[in-house]
Amino acid sequence: MRKIKEVLRLHSLGLTQCQIARSCSIGQSTVSAYLKAADAVGIQWAAVTEWEEQKLMAALLPKQPPTAPTARHPAPEFATIHLDLQKHKHLTLQLVWEEYQTANPGGYRYSRFCDLYQHWRKRRDLVLRHEHRAGEKIFVDYAGDTIAVRNPSTGESRDTQLFVAVLGASNYTFAEATWTQGLGDWIGSHLRAFDFFGGVPEIVVPDNLKSGVTKACRYEPGVNRTYEEMAAHYGVAVIPARPRKPRDKAKVEAGVLVVERWILMALRKRTFFSLGEVNEAVGELLTRLNARSFRKQEGSRQTLFDTLDRPALQALPSERYSYGEWKTARVNIDYHVEFDRHWYSVPYQLTQREVEIRASASTVEIFHHGERVASHLRSSVARRFTTTRVNTGRRRISGIWIGRLRECWNGSARSDRPRWR
Repeated sequence: MRKIKEVLRLHSLGLTQCQIARSCSIGQSTVSAYLKAADAVGIQWAAVTEWEEQKLMAALLPKQPPTAPTARHPAPEFATIHLDLQKHKHLTLQLVWEEYQTANPGGYRYSRFCDLYQHWRKRRDLVLRHEHRAGEKIFVDYAGDTIAVRNPSTGESRDTQLFVAVLGASNYTFAEATWTQGLGDWIGSHLRAFDFFGGVPEIVVPDNLKSGVTKACRYEPGVNRTYEEMAAHYGVAVIPARPRKPRDKAKVEAGVLVVERWILMALRKRTFFSLGEVNEAVGELLTRLNARSFRKQEGSRQTLFDTLDRPALQALPSERYSYGEWKTARVNIDYHVEFDRHWYSVPYQLTQREVEIRASASTVEIFHHGERVASHLRSSVARRFTTTRVNTGRRRISGIWIGRLRECWNGSARSDRPRWR
């Protein structure tokens, strides 16, 4: 609109259309079109000097009533099609198009049908930008690509898994390599991530990895007992992402992509011979990644972390979490429960009852209704018994006596049972 007013002003000064076009940096045909439109409605520069742009636009280009586009073919019901594709995982656009062709012979061809559906879905798929509060959430996941470690003796290679954790507000990133995605490595990576950040957030958002989530559900996911215990020790809440909803953990999805580009690709030509060597190289590149300046804003992940997330994180507990694996078992008739192919005794009153076992690296604890009823040193000897010695007056029962009693019980008739004094 400013160009039109300038064209009318220069025309009133007596300049030619060529001179006006050069002055306004527009084509001569455009200048001619503007002047013809002004002549058609009888507008002169002296009359529109004080006019607002909207008024001049309405006078020169009056609105025309919109004309409905004429469709060459009957339009598909994309809303119904989209709903069917979500409900039935094996349904394809090819089959939907064939059904559309059957109902509408001569309709859109397959390629045009797909283009129209994708265009409709993009216009429908609106996203609300989420602003993350400082110190609120940490997003965790594993990268899809791996780093190989070669055995120097045999030459065989073994892939390592890359754990990634990203803070929501600052995008400050932690990454490390582990041998597996098992529960022990999963929990250990969390502990080292908390140590790396120097504090803990309010919420941890994991993917539906089996090591962390026992039951993937949109509304009531089941969290692994050990994972839950670790979260309680650090005072954080575990809120898994919804199944098949990658935008619930978009931060770590982007973080994984960045780690794969700036760390994995930088190490693609190196050969590693130990897990420690891998993590040393990853740590060096991770420091460089967090210090790398942003392109579209000032600062880096490190500076944002120092100003936003670090002051808002909760303090680490005085004691580090001690890893313990949980298992549910039923007490046998000999008041022993099995864990890792070894049997541990419990009070005989719990025979045939269901108990919970928590095993750490050194101890095995047994709980009933949340109360610890027995504790033993963990044994690595398979198919053996660990029994707490019990005093009962003249009778003394121990693991050795119980083993002999079991042998006598199995090898003698009911009438020939021995009497122990």
